[in-house]
Amino acid sequence: MNELSDIARIIELAVAPVFLLAGIGAFLNVVTLRLARIVDRSRALEARCNEQPDAAEVERIRSELGVLDKRTIRAQQAIFLFSFAALLVCLVVATLFIGDFINLDIAAAVALMFVAAMFAMVGGLALFLAETSIATRTLRVRPELFLKPKG
Repeated sequence: MNELSDIARIIELAVAPVFLLAGIGAFLNVVTLRLARIVDRSRALEARCNEQPDAAEVERIRSELGVLDKRTIRAQQAIFLFSFAALLVCLVVATLFIGDFINLDIAAAVALMFVAAMFAMVGGLALFLAETSIATRTLRVRPELFLKPKG
């Protein structure tokens, strides 16, 4: 019965990292959806370039493609860091179980992996913030698309 209570204790310890994994998964979902939208917009702009637009339109398209490229890089980096954080959290959970079964002192390893996961999360969040900042800072609506007041 002692082994069963040990397993129950380890499962209790592993619950918090599992909730963290769910949060990381949600962030991964958001960033990958943003990346998909960036890719779709890039493809649409490239198609418009093939339609022989005037020089001013080509310049506007190239400028927007440059911004989309910067956003793509930030999103890819964020995805990498969030994925790395998730991997580290999985290793924390596995190490908790393995360490208990073979009676190793794994506290330092678990703490190090958990701190590394938090740093990866901080990096991923910072890159997500940078990507959204680029997106909102460069949003431009052409003046001719605004409704003009009547009167």
